[in-house]
Amino acid sequence: MAKIEKVELLMVDLAPKVKRTDAIQSFVSQETPIVIITDRDGAVGTGYSYTIGTGGSSVMRLLADHLAPRIIGKDADRIEAIWRDLEFYTHATTIGAITAIALAAIDTALWDLRARKMGLPLWKLAGGASDRRPLYTTEGGWLHIDKQALVEDGLAAREKGFTGSKVKIGKPRAAEDVERLEAMRAALGDGYEIMTDANQGFGLDEAIRRSGRLADLDLAWIEEPLAADDIDGHVRLSNSTSTPIAIGESLYSIRHFREYMQRGACSIVQVDVGRIGGITPWLKVAHAAEAYNIPICPHFLMELHVSLACAVPNGKYVEYIPQLDEITGEKMKIESGMAIAPSAPGLGIDWDWQEIRRRAISEFNSVIA
Repeated sequence: MAKIEKVELLMVDLAPKVKRTDAIQSFVSQETPIVIITDRDGAVGTGYSYTIGTGGSSVMRLLADHLAPRIIGKDADRIEAIWRDLEFYTHATTIGAITAIALAAIDTALWDLRARKMGLPLWKLAGGASDRRPLYTTEGGWLHIDKQALVEDGLAAREKGFTGSKVKIGKPRAAEDVERLEAMRAALGDGYEIMTDANQGFGLDEAIRRSGRLADLDLAWIEEPLAADDIDGHVRLSNSTSTPIAIGESLYSIRHFREYMQRGACSIVQVDVGRIGGITPWLKVAHAAEAYNIPICPHFLMELHVSLACAVPNGKYVEYIPQLDEITGEKMKIESGMAIAPSAPGLGIDWDWQEIRRRAISEFNSVIA
């Protein structure tokens, strides 16, 4: 048994590589809380999570004031016990984004620590279903991008071997969304997947109307068409269209996913390790989805999700949005449009510690021992 001896907390703010807009917001920055856990054997594990521009300071205070001190002296191997203790300890703020983001940073650090001590890459430790998964790209599909640029980006992605492209929808008029997607389908043909994402931008009536307009385009899915907590609406929408409905980016509890799957309110699960509270609950959602014969297509965090999508048998896609390039050395490996699972022990992320410490926001730096 190796008890946790020290927890270091850092946060860096990363600007998006491209302008990112959708139906309800712009992604202006990635606040990235980083947790470094050291046990009494001297082994170290690193975890992280993210925001899209707000709430990072609250996450760091929750970590520093409440969560990190509570795990000092705990057995680092007892990841499930630690996760459940922290969840119940913060029950007044659970279920919710701030707590889930903080839990995720600790939980991923514990899994990294375990995998490193065992000499295994995370994808093998967590299941080892496959050593690669297909990639689709989102970086060229943001809502402000014009039709021709969408097509050009899709053609370039297909040339690289990517499986598909995601296009944001939610223009003021349905005809605008249809025109953009028809241009993509005409240029890329039937063999290339086109995913869409409404970012919770529609009411039920509009979602049903637009899904009907888009039905002939054979879309891979419509993502987050409604408010994430509108399960009844998703049931009605799923029953009204043959296009798969994808959910999960904005869900924070395994029980929320259970209800969606039980009620037939989705056919794609996009569980996000940074939103669900870490690898521990992520794997539970993925295995539950397997029981419902539902594929896992995790949202964002490609550098981490490549390992998790490869760990489980129903991992279907990895979403290509590079965001850690400025604070990592070796990047996620891509071969013929496939994301390759890392071979190094742990999460397999090659952190550039000199750059991380240079960028770390000093007011949030702390060490708990």
